Amino acid sequence: MNLSIPSKCVAGSKELASLLACYEGVGGRTGRGQGQGLAPILITGGAGFIGVNLARHFLSQGQPVRILDNLSRRGVQKNLAELCMDYPDLLQIRIADIRDTEALRSSLLDARAIFHLAAQVAVTSSLTNPLEDFSVNAYGTINLLETLREAKIDIPLLFTSTNKVYGDLGHLELARSPEGYRPVEARLRSRGLDENCALDFYSPYGCSKGSADQYVLDYARTYRLHATVFRMSCIYGPYQYGSLDQGWVAHFVAEAMAGRTITIFGDGNQLRDLLFVDDLVRAMVLAIDNIEVTSGRAFNVGGGPSRALTLLKAISLIEEVLGVKIDVRFEEWRQGDQRYYVSDTALLEELCAWTPTVLPRQGIARLAEWLKSAKKVTQVNKRKSSSSLGVRGSRLVELNTEQARDQAVGWK
Repeated sequence: MNLSIPSKCVAGSKELASLLACYEGVGGRTGRGQGQGLAPILITGGAGFIGVNLARHFLSQGQPVRILDNLSRRGVQKNLAELCMDYPDLLQIRIADIRDTEALRSSLLDARAIFHLAAQVAVTSSLTNPLEDFSVNAYGTINLLETLREAKIDIPLLFTSTNKVYGDLGHLELARSPEGYRPVEARLRSRGLDENCALDFYSPYGCSKGSADQYVLDYARTYRLHATVFRMSCIYGPYQYGSLDQGWVAHFVAEAMAGRTITIFGDGNQLRDLLFVDDLVRAMVLAIDNIEVTSGRAFNVGGGPSRALTLLKAISLIEEVLGVKIDVRFEEWRQGDQRYYVSDTALLEELCAWTPTVLPRQGIARLAEWLKSAKKVTQVNKRKSSSSLGVRGSRLVELNTEQARDQAVGWK
């Protein structure tokens, strides 16, 4: 796959001769224009789904953003290319791994806030390569924490954890109804799971993210870092390239648009609360803005009971939004899958005056529109000659992204 980006966004270092360093890596330049003089927001894993949406929030307000990403996820090159073309004077990109201490140190020293999103995100991948999963999620996070501690600078940090730290929730007494699997206990059924739910690091992924989750909270306690943790439920929205392993809402919508059969593991009555990415971004910003009260705390973050759907209901909604009929194939339950997970977000609502606003039908429609638009752009780019493209008068540079990623491993 080739990637086109404006030449003004390309670093001049010999390691890259290449990819994505908007005013970074050439004489230490840090951007110019309306964001001049402002310290950047650092987003690790910022080329991914949530990171790009978060970056767009800040960039659209004229605030500089620095993204640190190793480009290991599908679709992230296109995400960065769009950001770079839309905000060339505010965006800085460092192609590096979260485990690269020197790259981390040089990226965070002048940052005014850190959103740590870089991660290995699939349970299935953790099962096939648990060492790599641990290295990225657990070691990568403590590497960031230690870099912050040793630098002796107080920068607020938000870490994105997962509801998988609560395990398969097999201890819950559930009853199956037309609305899916729901707790028998009335309070739990009406409000969802709060942060007092017992931790149970099920699967290598749960162990690695759970370890990182606890390290962030302990560094806040022990070393007085201003750090907070989001244990997130099902997040969906634009810039999400979903798969069977992760990002199931986007995966379902994309499969439906392509007319393909959707595979469900289990009976489809498992219940999940959905949160549109714009609502998540607002919550993240509020948590950092209120870091004096959110520091040292973990928050369950999702759509809550009012935005909870079974997988089958989600498919019905997608059918209504797209005007199609979806074929469904059922497979055996996967080990560790939760039959029920709905977030109780009362703590976040109380401390940050936050509440979700986008309903599942609205969010799915917006996701579908983005997927249609992204598909059109991809089709147009495939038809065009790479040697003759132009964007806003800037010459475009074409790169093989795998080669660029290989070259960029040691860049800092």
